[in-house]
Amino acid sequence: MVMIHGGFWRPTYDLSHASHLCAALAQTGISVASLEYRRAGWPTTFDDVIAGFLAARKETSPVVMGHSAGGHLALRLASEKPAMTGVVALAPVACLELAYEENLGSGAVTDFLGGKPSENPSVYADADPVKHSSSVRRVLIHGTDDDVVPISNSRAYVAARRTDSGAVRLVEISGADHFDLIDPSSRAWAVVLANVKQLLV
Repeated sequence: MVMIHGGFWRPTYDLSHASHLCAALAQTGISVASLEYRRAGWPTTFDDVIAGFLAARKETSPVVMGHSAGGHLALRLASEKPAMTGVVALAPVACLELAYEENLGSGAVTDFLGGKPSENPSVYADADPVKHSSSVRRVLIHGTDDDVVPISNSRAYVAARRTDSGAVRLVEISGADHFDLIDPSSRAWAVVLANVKQLLV
């Protein structure tokens, strides 16, 4: 697997934020490459993710997992580099214009893309996963009690991309919050792991 951590594309969080998740996956026998990237905005951050993915892909055709902003990068990667087994997006920022409208991360989307949708429409169109089709299987997993990235973001993505050649579906976990999905001790973890294993088969 390739893991892309979250943190609203800001330096507050790094790949150590997802280390416990990677360790839990490794304990089940899954090899994991955890990617780091520069916090330099679009497209530099995405270019780093592409480079990391290509390095990991030399060994196998991986499943790509991303959490929050990492989920955004994973979903966008699925439309750019389809030579992967599938994507598991955990509470992803899957629709950037909606995330901007809801002011997620106190202006995180504006900071990442260098302005508002009206100021940088071509950047939003390029960066937003909801605007790009994919032939890759994608599973979005989202908690209904997520107040960091509301589940409406994942619902909007699935509604927009349901006719893609690659299957896309949403798994809603009742009562789960934003960080339950990356906590191996939470009840949500069993759902995450089961969906990962389905894609690895």
